[in-house]
Amino acid sequence: MWVESIPNFSEGQNLATLDRILQAASIEGVKVLGFEGDGDHNRSVLTIAGEGDRVVEALFRAIEVAISTIDLTQQQGTHPRLGAVDVVPLVPLGQTPMSYAIDLARQLGELVATQLKVPVYLYEQAATKPEHKNLADVRRGQFEGLIKRMKHDPPDFGGAMPHPTAGATVIGARWPLIAFNVFLNTSDLAVARAIAKAVRGSSGGLIGVKALAMDTVLRGRVQVSMNLVDYPKTTLPQAVELVRREAARFGVLLAYSELIGFLPAQAVVDAMRYYLQIPDFDASHIVELALAGEEFIPAKGISSKKRGNAFEDEKN
Repeated sequence: MWVESIPNFSEGQNLATLDRILQAASIEGVKVLGFEGDGDHNRSVLTIAGEGDRVVEALFRAIEVAISTIDLTQQQGTHPRLGAVDVVPLVPLGQTPMSYAIDLARQLGELVATQLKVPVYLYEQAATKPEHKNLADVRRGQFEGLIKRMKHDPPDFGGAMPHPTAGATVIGARWPLIAFNVFLNTSDLAVARAIAKAVRGSSGGLIGVKALAMDTVLRGRVQVSMNLVDYPKTTLPQAVELVRREAARFGVLLAYSELIGFLPAQAVVDAMRYYLQIPDFDASHIVELALAGEEFIPAKGISSKKRGNAFEDEKN
């Protein structure tokens, strides 16, 4: 049974450290799909996939390197973080059941806590407490607030004190999501914050959209950083167009966007249907898939029906 994992490390500047993490995760039976670092966020995202037991082994090796090399007492970046290894989601692929990904998350969490002495919180589908389901809630207070927080909110694995330099780690199981950043042609962080609030589902925006404003100093712009955690209900074009509309209220334009990691084929289909106005477009029109004799099958738990208005009704 195949799973994908997208661990986030609180390091995006030290290339030697990133190389060591990548090498640790590159084991037989595991496919490394990508590894991206961001200097402003001071964060990197690794994407791997494979059989569950091999993915857990690769993750443990990478986590071990990160914990031994990343010191959060010295680390600064624009992205919120709870630990040197901030979050490790496990995502079931194809017909792999969510229960299997949950079991892997708990197995990995126990290994990290017992062998590496880093406390672990379980989140999303693997959460043992309702207040731990949402990643943003688990991460609240960040590394600097861990000692105070853990006195009244102990982790699922490990002691009630953070690792002195690596903090705590959040491990869980979830369905696929789309991590997507929109850069604005302004350096005004207040504008990005207002747009993020308008887009964010928890503050009355779009269903299944988490959003934060980020200041990317190296690029001279601010960004609205989004996670689309329920892209069948809110498509990527719908999220981008709401950012565009809100930005226009401030006389601001969208400069460009970036995808973090990978996205499901259905998201590409949605973009084609929306922007090229081809309502019946589907992945069978992509020549490489047709030549390979492949048929697009949405991830389990994700509907491929045509979308309705997302306004009916966390990167973060």
